[in-house]
Amino acid sequence: MQFLIIKKPREYFIETMTEEEAEIMSKHFLYLKQKLREGKLIIAGPVKSGDFGLSIVETETEEEAREIINNDPAVSSGIMTPTMYPYRVSLLRGRDT
Repeated sequence: MQFLIIKKPREYFIETMTEEEAEIMSKHFLYLKQKLREGKLIIAGPVKSGDFGLSIVETETEEEAREIINNDPAVSSGIMTPTMYPYRVSLLRGRDT
């Protein structure tokens, strides 16, 4: 599993998005929905402060996860800055209780 974070380009990004940025962010959302349908995305969304978005993906390799984040329209367009953290689940509700 990989824990992915994308950071916004500036403070008040949501309130000040240009039309082009809004279109790219719409494509970003559709891209994540596609990854959900493919079974790669487990969870995704922004933190309530809007400072960054996070996703958890399950892939065979770290390279595949890197490809997912780098092909995200918000990242490939240069709007968002990505960070990836390999992640291992130690405890899981329903599995370990």
